[in-house]
Amino acid sequence: MNDKFKKSVKFSISIAVITFVLAAIFSVVSNSVLSGVVWIIGLIIVFIIVFIGVFFDMLGIAATAAEETPFHAMASEKVAGAKEAILIVRNADRFASFCNDVIGDISGIVSGTASGMVVLQLAGSIGYTEGSTVQITISVILTSIVAALTVGGKALGKFLAINSSTRIIFLAARLISWMESRLKITVLPKSTSSKK
Repeated sequence: MNDKFKKSVKFSISIAVITFVLAAIFSVVSNSVLSGVVWIIGLIIVFIIVFIGVFFDMLGIAATAAEETPFHAMASEKVAGAKEAILIVRNADRFASFCNDVIGDISGIVSGTASGMVVLQLAGSIGYTEGSTVQITISVILTSIVAALTVGGKALGKFLAINSSTRIIFLAARLISWMESRLKITVLPKSTSSKK
């Protein structure tokens, strides 16, 4: 139990550091991109950030819902992505933590900040200053739309993840396999010791 706790603490610290770095990168990139575009492009960027959060939330849920068995038959036939799918399922807790907690939560925070910038741009483009009634109204409407898209999208994503977990994980595993073989980017650990 003590060894498991140490591994859990080590993983928690490493995921916190990764989150810090990724959040900083996401914030800098989104702020620099949004500061130089018109509000409609900024709005599209906000929706893309929301979609990224929803997509990774779906991947995390699919990893915890998927079963390992279908991928063993694929791996025995040397189907590309099958070994990676087994690794994802065996490390479902870590994979889900990264997808849901790191990428999903960062996307939620960044989309909120980005929508605030879009509100200021939109209010300024129609001649209203910060703190005006129109600016506050736009802020409430846009925040509500972003929240509704995030929650509704995640609800739909959870349904798809639970009912199509094998297909979703296999597609993700094929993409990871391609990245590791063609781009030489290590995405998954090669150790399979962690069990679901």
